[in-house]
Amino acid sequence: MPVLVMKFGGTSVADLARISNAAEKVRREVERGYDVIVVVSAMSGKTNELVGWVEQTSPLFDAREYDAVVSSGENVTAGLMALTLQEMGVPARSWQGWQVPLKTSSAHSAARIVDIPRANIDQKFGEGMRVAVVAGFQGISPEGRITTLGRGGSDTTAVAFAAAFGAERCDIYTDVDGVYTTDPRIEDKARKLDRIAFEEMLELASLGAKVLQTRSVELAMRYKVKLRVLSSFEDTDETSGTLVCDEEDIVEQNVVSGVAYSRDEAKVTLISVADRPGIAAAIFGPLAKAGVNVDMIVQNISEEGRTDMTFSCPVNQVPRAREAMEKAMEAGEVNFRQVVADTDVSKVSVVGIGMRSHAGVASTMFEALAAEGINIRVITTSEIKISVLIDRKYMELAVQALHDAFGLENAA
Repeated sequence: MPVLVMKFGGTSVADLARISNAAEKVRREVERGYDVIVVVSAMSGKTNELVGWVEQTSPLFDAREYDAVVSSGENVTAGLMALTLQEMGVPARSWQGWQVPLKTSSAHSAARIVDIPRANIDQKFGEGMRVAVVAGFQGISPEGRITTLGRGGSDTTAVAFAAAFGAERCDIYTDVDGVYTTDPRIEDKARKLDRIAFEEMLELASLGAKVLQTRSVELAMRYKVKLRVLSSFEDTDETSGTLVCDEEDIVEQNVVSGVAYSRDEAKVTLISVADRPGIAAAIFGPLAKAGVNVDMIVQNISEEGRTDMTFSCPVNQVPRAREAMEKAMEAGEVNFRQVVADTDVSKVSVVGIGMRSHAGVASTMFEALAAEGINIRVITTSEIKISVLIDRKYMELAVQALHDAFGLENAA
């Protein structure tokens, strides 16, 4: 039998009625002739509740016990989904991570998938099981302890199973009906895309689009797993949703496929840094060790052996960045006059594989922002992306202006 992977997020399994609705979608795929691997998240809000309980019990918690508690939400959903399918007459069984076994590294709460042996599930498929309901987000370490993959890890679980079992496709069911040209809550002319390339989806996910977890897209791109994003609350068919696929599978490529944003960014500047070989490593090494996610980087022209170094990071990481820089200065690793942080900025980006072969994307973007009186603080570019840092109060206006400038209301 061909294998299909179906993943249901927390909102799709939020209560028994929604689990029943999801199970009905699985039953239809079984009737179409698939052996199905269903990957489930915890019921909506359950993971946050479990995390809260851990933090109340033990503020300086043991990460191994954190994983044991937090992973239980997916176990409940998997069992309920399997029972619901059985009541529908579909041979189904739930699988926790250790039963597969989904082998991971030992990095609790941020484990990486190492291997997914097929033998146990293949054996049950051979014995007549039609649906394996797998608890997402979890695995087992070399030490035999339960591990979790980090928030959003069920997407990664689903893609990893699709790769391991050579699945025809991996369908990600969520509360939206596909990938849009931008957030429909900001731009009512946003359009659902029929197809989007892995690289574009990876950029959009990393830039703030919440549809898919970044690691899951990376994995899908590496193993050529076709992803389909679609709604669990609508009737769907073979053409529903958005297909995330190879660039070669897209007949007509849009110059720009989407506008992404990250609302809560900060611009941090080290004033009057000594300009010498190795200064970038002396700055960004300590930031990396402190877990600061640096994005945009700009260095000013040097004057009299001094320069300013600017970078962006999530606004909640500014205290960590400031502390890391002060410690580096105390240790004599770097010298600067002061750290200045602007915590009232946002990042807006345009993404599209068509940029590779079309000139003028940057000028169109900058002219559209200028026409709205929006000042650009920082600019960074890649082969298929242009990002700017702007005042947060203009973020929604910038998204709307860029969506219009690139005619994305006509995208398909």
